[in-house]
Amino acid sequence: MADVDNITYRRGTLEDSYSVFYLFEQTLADLLQNLGFHEPTSFSDPRELNAMWEQRRSLYEHLALHADQFWIAESAGKIVGFARSILEDGVCELTEFFVQPGLQSSGVGKQLLALAFPLEGFRQRTIIATPDLRALARYLKTGVYPRFPVAYFGKSPELLQSQTDLKFEKLLSSPGALSQLAVLDETILGFKRMLTQTWLLKNRQGYLYMRNNQPVGYGYQGTANGPFALLDAADFPAALAHAESQAFQRGADHFGVEVPLINRVAVDYLLSSGFRLEGFLAQFMADKPFGNFERYILTSPPFFL
Repeated sequence: MADVDNITYRRGTLEDSYSVFYLFEQTLADLLQNLGFHEPTSFSDPRELNAMWEQRRSLYEHLALHADQFWIAESAGKIVGFARSILEDGVCELTEFFVQPGLQSSGVGKQLLALAFPLEGFRQRTIIATPDLRALARYLKTGVYPRFPVAYFGKSPELLQSQTDLKFEKLLSSPGALSQLAVLDETILGFKRMLTQTWLLKNRQGYLYMRNNQPVGYGYQGTANGPFALLDAADFPAALAHAESQAFQRGADHFGVEVPLINRVAVDYLLSSGFRLEGFLAQFMADKPFGNFERYILTSPPFFL
């Protein structure tokens, strides 16, 4: 047990990336156990933990390099908690907030949250929250409130045929692609996010959805999937069928997406197509309503929108 009276706080760096990943996995395993999930997690197997690190290393390093606020709590030189947020186009998203099991409710989290998720200075503040009730209470005290639940749907992928007039064009990282994505994000989410889109373009295969030579949406696929954004929610079945078919052709044994449960078109399609709800429900929280999330599927894993 760390000595609460001797905990210090400092800004995080790129060199902290593996340590905060390890703490995240440790804390997540503890949370799942407390929620009644008994299946082993990556944290219980060193080989799986290493594989997960290699899969998520780019994400952790991206967040370390581009976070607006990244704060570490330490005791005797050991990291016992961290919190991090990103800021794009005036929107502050708390991407991570984790405190070592045994130190939760000790005041460490309160200090970290105050440092990484300030109350003022933004036009919007958001969190994608786990079902941890202690963390949820802290979030509510910062003025963000649940807007809708988010659920993970998954299954073994199949090769599908879809009747659609959409054209699927591969996205390449370029100023032109970023401009098109910025217009779609601003229309659907209400803000631009150039740093996030730049990372996605480098780490996942993106597709621009075209109709009559005009972009009407986009989607990302890979080891993890999302986000997907569409001007017309009726296009979700075609977009998801295309992504699932691409996963099948890559030889993937699993395909899954993080879905706002207010996106009725996507939910109805996934349930009717044999997808299963997996894991736990997250909560999207914000200090005020914004965005058109009936036309959106989140980035997986859901560290940010």
